[in-house]
Amino acid sequence: MKIRGCELFVKALKEEGVDTLFAYPGGMAIDIFDALYGETAFRVVLPRHEQGLVHAADGYARATGKTGVCLVTSGPGATNLVTGIATANFDSVPLVCFTGQVPTHLIGNDAFQEVDIVGICRSICKYAVTVRRREDLGRIIKEAFYIARTGKPGPVVVDFPKDIQLALGSDEYPQEVFMRSYKPSTGVHMGQLKKAAEMLASAKRPLFLIGGGVNISRGGDALRSVLDKIKAPVVTTVMGKGAIPTDHPLYFGNMGMHGSAAANTAVSECDLLFSVGTRFNDRITGKIEEFAKNAKIVHIDIDAASISRNIVVDVPIVADAREALLRLAEIVPPQRHDVSEWIGKLAALRKEKPIVQQGEGPLTPKDVIDEINRRYRDVIVTTDVGQNQMWTTQFLELKGESRLLTSGGLGTMGYGLPAAIGAKLGRPEMPVVCISGDGGVQMNIQELATAVCEELPLTLCILNNSYLGNVRQWQEMFYGGRYSCTCLRKRKSCGAWCSDPNTACPPYIPDFVRLAESYGIEGIRVAKREEIAAAFDRAERNQNAPTVIEFIIDRESDVLPMVPGGNALSDMITEVKKGGQAK
Repeated sequence: MKIRGCELFVKALKEEGVDTLFAYPGGMAIDIFDALYGETAFRVVLPRHEQGLVHAADGYARATGKTGVCLVTSGPGATNLVTGIATANFDSVPLVCFTGQVPTHLIGNDAFQEVDIVGICRSICKYAVTVRRREDLGRIIKEAFYIARTGKPGPVVVDFPKDIQLALGSDEYPQEVFMRSYKPSTGVHMGQLKKAAEMLASAKRPLFLIGGGVNISRGGDALRSVLDKIKAPVVTTVMGKGAIPTDHPLYFGNMGMHGSAAANTAVSECDLLFSVGTRFNDRITGKIEEFAKNAKIVHIDIDAASISRNIVVDVPIVADAREALLRLAEIVPPQRHDVSEWIGKLAALRKEKPIVQQGEGPLTPKDVIDEINRRYRDVIVTTDVGQNQMWTTQFLELKGESRLLTSGGLGTMGYGLPAAIGAKLGRPEMPVVCISGDGGVQMNIQELATAVCEELPLTLCILNNSYLGNVRQWQEMFYGGRYSCTCLRKRKSCGAWCSDPNTACPPYIPDFVRLAESYGIEGIRVAKREEIAAAFDRAERNQNAPTVIEFIIDRESDVLPMVPGGNALSDMITEVKKGGQAK
């Protein structure tokens, strides 16, 4: 039977088990949307901006473990996906992004809304392809889903010209994939793993460093199986947080630029660093020459290119994190040394030098996050990027089925709210809370309309310090307190540059409470810690709509401790004084 390409597209989504499609229409995709009309096999979600759309698909994928699916038109519709595609690529999130395109005979002629989206995205995605022939369409879509979710997951871009959408062809959709050029790793090199297991059993000061790859592979259960046999401390990267419950006795927090003293000390003093699912980026290594300099290093990662790229390791193992940890739990021999003194030292350091909230004022970000910890055992928390992200990764407790979704590799402002929408669509039974800053939230705040129209009861927490806080903190610490273009209250009438926030400053724009009300939802402003619980109570009563809670925090609150870029992990700044003095 002959059907149009756009009809095969719809059939393909059903065959792939897609239950949610994030889509925004336009001229070069209108025939696909016509084919979608009346379809009930999956949900079509209409965001308010294509960037919000792709971040929502990303949040859906991270929350569910499924592949997120996007559909947009050509030209600006496609280019508006670029930041979200790069975000997903950095954090290994499986997405399949379909972009409309001008008819094949017009490609290269500067037609209206024509861009070379494959060329644009080739360096920021796992694979990108333009469908040139109708007879290749089914195979290309099948391969796109396979590539996105296998091996190291990532985004795939399928450029879909209008004439291919309309062309008649076979209604058959492939059941299997045959790709000679793509053979993802599916096993574990047992010889290397046995060597690593022996090193782990023989170490006097072993340490597990867990990265985002363990969360991507859903490998937390396998990690706990290993810890049942090997008593070793565990630290995580920001992206690895949640792989082990934060209240586990062997967990010592995040390490890196804003890591805890116990976690950073553990990396500096261990004699075996057993790292799983991390690419050792600069935010966790600090000065490379000083990173784990006393340790042998085992590195398990599904991406061979990530191993020994930044940190030279002693035992490389290319494997899926969960699969490797499951095999490790089966073969690791009993520990040959008593490591209780090593664990006790880190426990004492955690108690002696905990991460605390510095800053004045009647409420702090920690107060807000403490309420989330108290209120929810199982929760999905998304963040934006900046100080709000760092405070969340420092203070958020993750237990039970809780997950933290955040833009780690690219650090994308505007990620939090649409990601929360995608997460809630994918996991409607879970409470979803977005923690954002007043700067980042405005980059995709139009997605409140999406949450309203989809009747999603999520909570948006805005930590409002009237600044682009992360950059302001660097200006305070390293640039003499010269707050250049970071004050979001500044107006033309303010005149000279200012580094002294005070009561004479203009009012903040926008008024987030009134903005929420303009979307027909409840907006709440909280200025005191004793008001926090009541605000969350009110949010929980809104069962068919989002709630916005604005928290007024100290305008010069800092994220501490902090390791300046390029310094050793032991060079931690723990206090900042006005005027840029740090120590």
